[in-house]
Amino acid sequence: MLTVLDIIKRSTEFLAKHGVENARLNTELLVGHALGLKRMQLYLQFERPLAEPELAKIRPLVKRRSEREPLQYIVGSTDFAGVTLKVDKRALIPRPETELVVEFAKELCTPLPATVLDLGTGSGALALALAKVFPESKVTGVDVSGGALALAHENATALGLAERVTFLESHWFAAVPAELKFDLIVANPPYLSDAEVAETAPEVKAFEPHGALSSGATGLEALEIIFREAKPRLNSGGWLLCETGIAQHAQLLDWARAAGYAHVESRKDLTGRDRFVLART
Repeated sequence: MLTVLDIIKRSTEFLAKHGVENARLNTELLVGHALGLKRMQLYLQFERPLAEPELAKIRPLVKRRSEREPLQYIVGSTDFAGVTLKVDKRALIPRPETELVVEFAKELCTPLPATVLDLGTGSGALALALAKVFPESKVTGVDVSGGALALAHENATALGLAERVTFLESHWFAAVPAELKFDLIVANPPYLSDAEVAETAPEVKAFEPHGALSSGATGLEALEIIFREAKPRLNSGGWLLCETGIAQHAQLLDWARAAGYAHVESRKDLTGRDRFVLART
């Protein structure tokens, strides 16, 4: 009979042959998921023979990954800024660099924000993480995708935050009541150009929703709306924290200054590239 280690070795070779990066790590996570084991538990059972029902659970997961379906969609969850989120094809997979938006909010928001708006909430990642960080805040998440909003609702319920976080179907600010103002607005909008999306890895361009990656030919379409319309929706001293493309900052800083923000700055991502624009009223 094949052991756990045998299957890990064979599956690693299979995934590597299909161009999957970090094939061994992916394999260990998939095998562990199929067997209900954490990685350390998996290491302690390398010599255990696997019965056919166990192999039958592992094989389809490895096949899906070999077809370049993202690991997070296969296992069905990911960790983000202190919360565990359900993820599937209804929304973009939250990226580690987006966690910096939460860190910036914790650093800059003094006093703590009473009201928070997450534009393009997707799985609810930023809205729910900020609701955890700011337990007294009223948080609203908006998205144009009904499927994404359904996923965000599921995550809010699982995290016990359904009564504190409101989700609204809206194309950016369009359906947000005009009388509502916020102390903090965050956004991780689609900022890739259509051409850039075409050049991304198969995991991205073939599986993640295109509308969450690109808003048009230049990748600036959504950002222009956000920078133009956010300032009137912010209370005095409120912050706009926006994740952006790395080649867009000159244009975005110009837009922010033209909009009349009192303070505008650019910040770098985990790889040292310009990734975030922060603006305060």
